[in-house]
Amino acid sequence: MTTEEFVKAFYTEKQDFLKEYLAEKTETEVGQLIKSLNLTEQQTEIMKKVLDSSFTDIFYSILLGIEGSASIGGIQERYNLKDENGNQLNDGDIGGYAYEYFQEK
Repeated sequence: MTTEEFVKAFYTEKQDFLKEYLAEKTETEVGQLIKSLNLTEQQTEIMKKVLDSSFTDIFYSILLGIEGSASIGGIQERYNLKDENGNQLNDGDIGGYAYEYFQEK
């Protein structure tokens, strides 16, 4: 796995959460709670934007924290992250790819 593939997997995960939480036939607790609000179409769009922005902040912060360019729980350090084949995943490019996927898309 490359660093870009690693970051892209986080982005895909974010998109999957959004899709599942707002799906008509969702089985997640969050999705059920959202459905229980009986939102209008306009309110559902606002909810989607709220979730999208929240997930972006969360995933982006975690990725930058792993890279060491942001703190996680008030602790800022670079972590040594490798895939099962020994490929270094946080070689300084996580921040760039995270920006590309989470801020530019």
